[in-house]
Parts: sequence; C-alpha cells; structure tokens
Amino acid sequence: MAPPDGASSSRDVTKVPFKPLAMKGPDISVERRPDGSIVITSNHAPGEGPRSIAHLIAARAAEHPERPYLRQREPGHGPWREVTYGQAQRAVEGIAQWLLDRGLTGADSVMILSGNSIEHALMTLGAYAAGVPAAPISPAYSLMSTDHAKLRHCFDKVAPRVVFAQSGPMFAKALETLKALDPTLAVITADGAPETIAFAEVAGATPTAAVEAARETLGPATVAKYLFTSGSTGLPKAVPQTHGMMAGVIAGQEGLRADAPTDEIPQSLEWMPWSHISAGNIGFNAVIWAGGTLHIDEGKPLPGMFETTIKNLYEVSPIVFGSAPIAFSMLAEAMENDPALRRSFFKNLRYMGYGGATLSNDVYDRIQALAVAETGQRIPLTTMYGATETQGVTVTHWITERVGLVGLPLPGIALKLAPNGSKYEVRVKGATVAAGYHKDPERTAAAFDEEGFYKLGDAARFVDPDDPAKGLVFDGRVTEDFKLDSGTWVSVGVLRPDLVAACSPYIHDAVITGQDKPFIGAMLWPSPAGLAALVADPAPGTPLEKLVAILRDRLAAFNAAAGGSSRRVGRFTLLTEPPSIDAGEITDKGYVNQRCALDRRAERVEALYAKEPGEGVFVV
Repeated sequence: MAPPDGASSSRDVTKVPFKPLAMKGPDISVERRPDGSIVITSNHAPGEGPRSIAHLIAARAAEHPERPYLRQREPGHGPWREVTYGQAQRAVEGIAQWLLDRGLTGADSVMILSGNSIEHALMTLGAYAAGVPAAPISPAYSLMSTDHAKLRHCFDKVAPRVVFAQSGPMFAKALETLKALDPTLAVITADGAPETIAFAEVAGATPTAAVEAARETLGPATVAKYLFTSGSTGLPKAVPQTHGMMAGVIAGQEGLRADAPTDEIPQSLEWMPWSHISAGNIGFNAVIWAGGTLHIDEGKPLPGMFETTIKNLYEVSPIVFGSAPIAFSMLAEAMENDPALRRSFFKNLRYMGYGGATLSNDVYDRIQALAVAETGQRIPLTTMYGATETQGVTVTHWITERVGLVGLPLPGIALKLAPNGSKYEVRVKGATVAAGYHKDPERTAAAFDEEGFYKLGDAARFVDPDDPAKGLVFDGRVTEDFKLDSGTWVSVGVLRPDLVAACSPYIHDAVITGQDKPFIGAMLWPSPAGLAALVADPAPGTPLEKLVAILRDRLAAFNAAAGGSSRRVGRFTLLTEPPSIDAGEITDKGYVNQRCALDRRAERVEALYAKEPGEGVFVV
C-alpha cells in the first residue's frame, strides 16, 4: 500500500491513522480509599487459560503435529533447523521419562546454563512434564563472570541434580565449578561432550505411562520453574513460577482479545533471554498458546551482533514484534538505511510491543515514520509491565500516541497505588503473582503489604487523574529517586531515558547523580555507532572533542526546556569502561542498575561535584 502524499514527513505522520488493534479498550473500576490508596481492576473477565504449560504443549502437538514449532540457525548463520510440534512433544516425553527414571521430583530441579536454543526449550518442557522445576540461569553468570559467585549462589538456592549446557567446551569452567559443589551432578550437553550425557540420549528415552501420570499431578500451584531476579539489591533471589501464574497471564490476555482466532500461523523472532520473565514465560508460552512458530534469534542489540537479527528479519516477517527499547532504536536505524529490510519487517506486522524500560519519543517517532512510509498507516505500540515476581500485570491494550505508559491491569489482576512520599507505589495481587521467594522467608515477608499485595518498588501515576481509563504512566523507581540539597525530588526512572533520547544517537545509556548535591550530574556511556560517525566526520577536532561539544549543546537545549532543577543537568562525564556483570551494574538484557553503578563508580561521582571540575568533567 503506497503512503499518502506527504505521509513520510514528520509534520504529517501524526495525522495518519493507525492500523487497527484487535484488543478490547479500557474498562476499569477504581476504588479510592480513605488512606489515600487507589485500587484498580479491569472489568473485562479473564479468558480461557491452560491447565498447565505441559498440558498445553501436549494439546498443540495433538492438534497439529506437523506444524513447525521451533526453528534455529545452524552455526555461522547457516540454514534453519527445526522441530515440529509432534517432534517436540516426543522429545519432551522422552526427557520427562529420563528424569523420572532417575527419581527426580518437584523437590529437585534441572538447572539450564545456556542461552536460547531448541534443546533449551525442550529441556524446559520435559522438566515441566515430569513435574520437576526448571531453573534457567543467565548465561553471563557462567561465561562473563570471573568468579562464578552468582552461579554458585543460584546453585545453592535450587540444589539441582541435573544441569544442561548447550556446549560442553564453552561451559567447561562453569560446569567444573558446579561439579566441585556436587560431584554426583548429572551433566547433559547438546554436543555430547566428554564426561557428559548427550541430549539426544536423554530425549530419546522411551516414554511410559509414568509420564502421563506425572503430568496429571500438575495443577495451578505446581512449581514449573525458578527464575532469578536481576540482583539489583544484592544477590539474585529465586522466584518460584507456578503453572497457575503462567496460565494467568494467558487468561488475562485472552480476556482482552477482540478478534476470533484464525488459522494463520503466527511467526515470531526472539532474542531476549529465557532466563527472564518477558521472553522465558510470557513470550515463550504465548507462542505455544497461539500454535505459532518461534524463530530463535542469535542476534542481540549490540554492535556486531544486531546484524544477525537484521539478516533473520529478511526471512521472518513477524505478526507481532516485541523487544527491549534498545533494539527498537537499532532497528529503526537499520530500516532507515535499508528499504528491503523495512518491507520485510512490516509485511505482516500488526503491532509492536516494548517492555523493561521506557521507549523514547525520538525512537517512537522514527518507527512511526517508517511504518507510514511502508504501509500508509501508523503501527500500534503496546507495552506490558511486570516483574519476575508478578509476570505481566498491566498492558497498554489500546491505541495511544504516548510512550512510557504502564497501561492498565490485566483481567484478573488488582493493582494498588499506595501513597509513598510524593508518589504512588505500585502494588499488585492476583493469579500471576508469586507467593514469595524460594528459601527466603524474611524477604518474602518484606515483599508484601498487610493485604497481600506485592510491592514492586516502582511508582506510577494516572495520565489524567480525572480520567483513569487513559491509563497509568511510569513515574520512576521509588528506590532510585533522590533529593537534591534543596529538597527537590529527582525522578531518575523518568529523567534517564529522556536524557538518553535528547543525546541520541551519541549516548547508549546514562547514570544519574546528585543525591544531597546542588545539581544533577550524569555519567554517560557513548554509543559505538555515535563514536563511529564522529571518527568518520572530517570536521576538525578529535572524536572526543566533537562528542563533548555535541553533548554540551544537546544538554543545554534539554535544560532550557526542563522547567526546573529536578531535570536540569549541571555537569557530565563520559564512561569508557563498560558496565560490569559481576558487580551487578548491568543485566544480560542490557538494563543498567543505577544504584550499583553509583556505588562502584563513587570516585567518578565525587569528581562531578569537585569545587573545580577536573579532567574528564564537563560543565553544561
């Protein structure tokens, strides 16, 4: 469809209609309590959900055994290899039988060290079918850590009897660490490395009636897996994920569906790690529920790796594309320079979904300009909000031009906004919420309020207090916000993405400073793409000199529109050392931990506030 005349101009894009979004609109009840708290629930009833994810994959395999379920490239961006739903279920039952033969129960676990892969998915589903919790661990704890401290901590929490790794040689040091903790540990590898059990042998076990008997014991309270938090407040916490929690998300989403199911087979492309809630539970289970085909993307939104994602998008045209905002930025840049990629990406696309961080207005505008240029329509952008402890609990399920929304509660979820200083803290209760932390009664007790609402630590506010149905907007992390010495509050979670957007494309991320100080400071990580452009720029000056000049100009313009000291940046410094996984500064999804970065880089923070700014500190 050709775009209307002038539709690609930034001035006219806002007048172009959106592609229809097949979701029900907002319909909520709001209870305002005498203590100042506000409880919000959806008036839409939850839809149908599965009894368990193990029952779900078995049902889909019976319905369409020949349909492709999982696809993954051979090494070196080779041809796709795939398993159908029928083949997957046969492997799942073989794995379940193997685990049952070795006496594993719900009191044990299967730890998975590797990133996303066909074998990883089947190992997880096999554990589900046997009633044995899976425990996917961030690969960074094995491959990027120098001391394996977090890996050993996770091992201690869930005490696995079986560990799976995709590659024996790649994970050799991590496996050696774990075997030292438990010499009886059974190690399974996809490549059948020496002194390990080959995955093919495990998946090839002959299922007996014991597998069906184990599956029939599963219910809403059965623990399907343990997921670990990012460790932003210390070592990662183990959160039991029950089948009821995962089914609750599916049922909530079904309650918002406004169209009838079709025979179309959804195609998805996923890079985000299965050791996190968004991809590992919500996305993973949604593919099975829809009977779709999941293409495992070995690319990541990092320089030198996003090219793999781009190559895959030439062949895979998703119906829905969900990712972290950092990927949206890199995708927009790639499509702006490649009409063929743009054509393939938008070919079947109905809407896009972002999560985990706020999408900047700059990236939103660029995505919409691309959508209009290719399709003649704007593309709806949705977002789901939640946490490891809660699954997804709110969603923006209506067309909106605003980014940064938290949305409104899923059907079946109660959301409480509890007064916390000048803000409202988000608390939640419902079928998707965990009962607590594994082997950690003290943190469990502290995580819930007197009514049983889980306290997320985030703040939110209504877009329009007089019209709550317009939704909630993210208002920062309660634990990250701070006061300047003037007593002025700084909302870090709101300021940081706005600052990065104002400096786009030259800044990758930022850490905001200023607690008990006279002004806001910023520690900035330059983006590789921005630096590369400055290196190629023939104008006089070094790339650093050019970067500093650009950032001064951008931040001065940002300050001019800031409206007050709570958003004006006084000084900045540039960070050349990347954020550390071991120190907890960053997760493998690329999210920076503000508190850990401030603690680890205390000397740089101190330099920002020296009486006379020293080398590497720049005044705006």
